[in-house]
Amino acid sequence: MTKLSGPLIVVNFKVYREVEGTNALRMAEICEDVSRTSGITIAVCPPMTELGTVARSVDIPVLAQNADPKAPGSSTGWVTPSMIKAAGAMGTLINHSEHRQTMEAMAETVSSCKECGLMTIICADTAEYASQIAGLGPDMIAVEPPELIGGDISVTDADPGIVVRTVNSVRSVDSGISVLCGAGVKTGKDVKKALELGSLGVLLASGVVRSKDPKASLEDLIRYL
Repeated sequence: MTKLSGPLIVVNFKVYREVEGTNALRMAEICEDVSRTSGITIAVCPPMTELGTVARSVDIPVLAQNADPKAPGSSTGWVTPSMIKAAGAMGTLINHSEHRQTMEAMAETVSSCKECGLMTIICADTAEYASQIAGLGPDMIAVEPPELIGGDISVTDADPGIVVRTVNSVRSVDSGISVLCGAGVKTGKDVKKALELGSLGVLLASGVVRSKDPKASLEDLIRYL
């Protein structure tokens, strides 16, 4: 497993129509091109159906959007950490606000991911919850107030204090865990402020994936880095 360096941009493709089928690879290639040109680390989280294709086709970090606390065997419709590893991804998101897990499930998922050599980014909606999650030992925690996700106001403007509180609370538990922030992040100023507040980078989705010009949007995101 390789730790991701900052400043870090993680682009969650979600399951938008813009990234269905071969469009997922095209989006990943745009991210790869901007990353290569700028030297900024850009990781992508393609739809699960395209995870293997994207992971085998680009040289930037590829993460799954979710992993389930399941071992290989007679289960149906679940995504195991070992399957993610076999697909060529280097890690996974866990507990996104649109795909929640219990604390017990997260603990099991993180443990299984570590056994497979996968890095983990767990999402949290509050600084207090982030401090609890830190005890599970993920590589990163992304704080995202659900009410701001997909909106036009960045968390760095709407509630910058939550980023600072999350960074401090996570560090008090485990200084080796990095913090990302997300929800409404769309501009280079948003990213710049996120870093100033103590985060390693940002986790975002629609600001790039649903943009009419994803490359231009990415270039704007890193303009101050």
